[in-house]
Amino acid sequence: MDWSMNTLPVPPYAELGVHSLSGLLWTLLLLFLWHCYRMGSDLPIPGHAHAGKLKSGSRRSMMSRGGSCAGTKCNARSKLLRSDQITPFISMETEEDEEQGQGYLTPVLSHALFPAQASAEAQKLYAALQEYAKRYSWVGMGRIHKGLREQVRLNDHSAIQKPHLFFLPDVPSVPFFPRDAHRHDIEVLEANYSVILAEFKAVYQRGIDSKLGWTCLGPKGQAVFSLYSAGVSVAGNCRSCPCTYRTLLSLRTFISSNSLGSAGFWLLGPGATLGTSYGPTNTRLRCHLGLQTPSLCELVVGGEPQCWSEGHCLLVDDSFLHTVSHKGPPDSGPRVILSVDLWHPNVAAAERQALDFMFNPDL
Repeated sequence: MDWSMNTLPVPPYAELGVHSLSGLLWTLLLLFLWHCYRMGSDLPIPGHAHAGKLKSGSRRSMMSRGGSCAGTKCNARSKLLRSDQITPFISMETEEDEEQGQGYLTPVLSHALFPAQASAEAQKLYAALQEYAKRYSWVGMGRIHKGLREQVRLNDHSAIQKPHLFFLPDVPSVPFFPRDAHRHDIEVLEANYSVILAEFKAVYQRGIDSKLGWTCLGPKGQAVFSLYSAGVSVAGNCRSCPCTYRTLLSLRTFISSNSLGSAGFWLLGPGATLGTSYGPTNTRLRCHLGLQTPSLCELVVGGEPQCWSEGHCLLVDDSFLHTVSHKGPPDSGPRVILSVDLWHPNVAAAERQALDFMFNPDL
């Protein structure tokens, strides 16, 4: 198509002059094209910081470096700056960010230094985290990365909450959680209370024997009938309690894919007391469904006492210091609960996936 000056619409005003008006139009067209070019070249790359939003200190430091370089050094640095604008931005948590509680969900460097005094278990978990990030991404792993580095520091001091295996920072915790934290799963368990109780009585009446799926933990009636142990279903026991097994599968937050999760019937005989201890992690909550709860049975978590109630659930963070006791008379019978491990509500989906990988029972 011919874009000559003769095709441009010109008002029929002789006093303006045809040549001056066409020149003005061409000038405006060139200015518009130049404006569009500059706007397009200044758009930031997705996921990158815009140059105009850099901190003043960073801008001054870049200007000072640019002013002091010369010759080949200047060219090399300018190439580095251009490469930094193209490569994905990965930030490393600084000590200042850690003190302010920031950067938990920002990406971290896979080659960040890990404490040399860390235990063999912590180093194994860190290697598993690196492998997970290699397969997927470091995005969202900031809190897990920080927790592994601080596990050594946590084990060196006494505290009311001190999980011995893995501590996830910046997770709000209390010894006992309200029902709203896992309302759906609690309602499902309580709705199936009578069926679960009937299946427990059936396996209990067969006798407490290791050949029948029981694990004895102490001389005073401490025993466990596991349905899930360290993230693995116990097939024979699940066949003995099919309704309870299906109920577990219907829960939304049941930890069934890593070694942090377990579920089963827990018995505690009269006169028994379980000494003070910490759970392995603060990334889970233990849900206790009371099946048989004689009087004088008590659970103390973080200095707060609670009692079980038949047909109702307690949500417990067992990473706090806790004790369990049954001080009822000998003829009161055992205290029986169904214990189910659920995800902590403040653990993000990406973190749950990473923890499933890190604590995979097959690794």
